[in-house]
Amino acid sequence: MGGPPGSQVAPLPAHLPFRLVSKTIGSGAYASIRKAIPLRESGPVIAVKFINKEHAFRAGRLRPKQLHLELGLHKSVCPHDNIIRFLTHGEDTAWVWMALELAEGGDLFDKIEADEGVGEDVAHFYFTQLCSAISWCHSKGVAHRDIKPENMLLDGDGNLKLADFGLATQFHDLKTGGKKICGMVCGSPPYIAPEILAVGNTNHKRKNGEDKIGYDPQMTDIWSCAIVLFVLLVGNTPWDSPVMQESYEYHDYVTSKGKPQDELWTKVPNEALSLVRGMLKVSTTERFAMHDIRKHPWFTRRNQHLNEKGKAANSVNLATQMLESLRIDFSAEVPASQQTPWPGDAMDIDSQPGWLKFASTQPEAPAAEIAFDWEAPPRLGAGVSASQPLTNHDRIPTNLHHDLLTQLSEDPSMSQFSATPSVPLSLTQQAQQFKDIVPSHSLARFLSILTFAQILPMLLSALHRLNVPVAAPPQSAMEGKEPVVSLRIKTLDARQQLLQGNIVVEKLNMQTQGGGDVLEVRFIKAKGDPLGWRRMFKQVAILCKDGIVVPH
Repeated sequence: MGGPPGSQVAPLPAHLPFRLVSKTIGSGAYASIRKAIPLRESGPVIAVKFINKEHAFRAGRLRPKQLHLELGLHKSVCPHDNIIRFLTHGEDTAWVWMALELAEGGDLFDKIEADEGVGEDVAHFYFTQLCSAISWCHSKGVAHRDIKPENMLLDGDGNLKLADFGLATQFHDLKTGGKKICGMVCGSPPYIAPEILAVGNTNHKRKNGEDKIGYDPQMTDIWSCAIVLFVLLVGNTPWDSPVMQESYEYHDYVTSKGKPQDELWTKVPNEALSLVRGMLKVSTTERFAMHDIRKHPWFTRRNQHLNEKGKAANSVNLATQMLESLRIDFSAEVPASQQTPWPGDAMDIDSQPGWLKFASTQPEAPAAEIAFDWEAPPRLGAGVSASQPLTNHDRIPTNLHHDLLTQLSEDPSMSQFSATPSVPLSLTQQAQQFKDIVPSHSLARFLSILTFAQILPMLLSALHRLNVPVAAPPQSAMEGKEPVVSLRIKTLDARQQLLQGNIVVEKLNMQTQGGGDVLEVRFIKAKGDPLGWRRMFKQVAILCKDGIVVPH
């Protein structure tokens, strides 16, 4: 039960109060997440986050105090309907582990189309739930400070669950009423508030004897929530980072007083525009506070997806609408060199000025230590693991002699390749929950009836065209002598943020009518923005369209 092949990670702790029932289902630079079930019980299935201490303290520059602060702060904001519940924790000499509620619906932003966003009602639904979670944290004197798509998960009914309190801070002592400001530069540049960087810059330049200045973490959380709302509506962030000298889009936004030329802003519905602008005021004294947001007309609008308790009114309808908004257009043009290659040590965080070393819950990880032992999604033609509860995906009828396309029409992740994406009728008839329609695993996958020798050069060519550096697999893999081939990806996305993961090509336990093999190509993100990863997947899929099996 140790780390991934080729790594020096210590074996996982013995004598855990639960049994592990999956391989890796999520990953950070020094943490991996697996499913577990309490000992001598048949349920519930929970998530356990394992943090490797040596890696976290050495590579992650994380202090032991910070780790225990995360445990305490996460515990203090539970329970809440829109926050991943903290259950218990423990540690041994090598590991700290946290038992958490399992987000059965997977990642929210894996199910949102890059550069498209979701419908206004779906965006409003998730924004409302995000505000509910953040407002609750603030009422407990806790600011999250790392609000971004990577930290937004879903439960089995499609409700939002905020995760990862690794950068959270206690800004308000509820007993004494004392409030503190913060000086730590932390967060992700596209989502970070401008005053965080300004404070870091000023403190870095201060002379001896001068006091440090700080920022109000409640107001920085508001800014990040606004960027998330923008991404829900548009499918992209408005800028790379809120620095006038570094981002033309941000400069344009500030100098135009919130009315920039960028066409992305034309996709924001008129009623929502004044809310987004109010939350993105550069001056924190003018920026909307949570009570301003809650009384804004767009926030208080009626929404078919929200019930009176703030939860999904009809999770099957919600799932259907989200799945049908995912579409890969094979006729779309793919611009060459969309991605920026990862420049190695030239942009290593350690070479940045001290104040710019963003604290991060996911710092740069040695590529060899990224787990390859990822749990595979339930598949057509694959057996069902006894430790997993059955879902509709597992029950998909499989007859290996039938036409492959008939089987594919039953797989929800295939609808994105249709000219008009739709949910298979067999699913909607049986579905009771969000997760019965939208699978929890990543939808960044496709099937091919090409051989390894045909699909691998096609993938390598597509990645090369996109300027994504990738090492060619060994000759034995190119000749189809390996049952699984993994291509390691490390690049920068369009917003200059690190994207890291693997493309796994694997032979499935099914064949075509003519007896040929069926290969699955899965894009597994280890680190980075889910929309950036989805964008890369879409571009590779378009460039490899001749090798992809699509449903009728």
